[in-house]
Amino acid sequence: QVQLVESGGGLVQAGGSLRLSCEFSGRTFSIYAMAWFRQAPGKEREFVAGTGRYGTTYYTDSVKGRFTISRDNAKNTLYLQMNSLRPEDTAIYYCAAKIDTYSDYSRIASYDYWGQGTQVTVSS
Repeated sequence: QVQLVESGGGLVQAGGSLRLSCEFSGRTFSIYAMAWFRQAPGKEREFVAGTGRYGTTYYTDSVKGRFTISRDNAKNTLYLQMNSLRPEDTAIYYCAAKIDTYSDYSRIASYDYWGQGTQVTVSS
């Protein structure tokens, strides 16, 4: 059974940076596609960024150029470096995993495993 544990959230001023981490355990990390999703109060959960098993990356338009997703297969860890944060980035950020099928990286329903989430709050 895959387990995902996020960390690194917090309160930051607009323009600041945070780095989220997601520790993966229970299966072979290197064959899984990984992604970050977020959910703001009163809104649906949305795709933020994803990465395939070989390191291909995908981003939603609103974070391109500001966020960077990466993975360290030796440490079984997924990261999300968030720069130039905006108040509209405020949300609970979730890590998700699925066996890589080389498609549907942004589709919520395609992911089998989810972390508990970490809160990111950006003040103006």
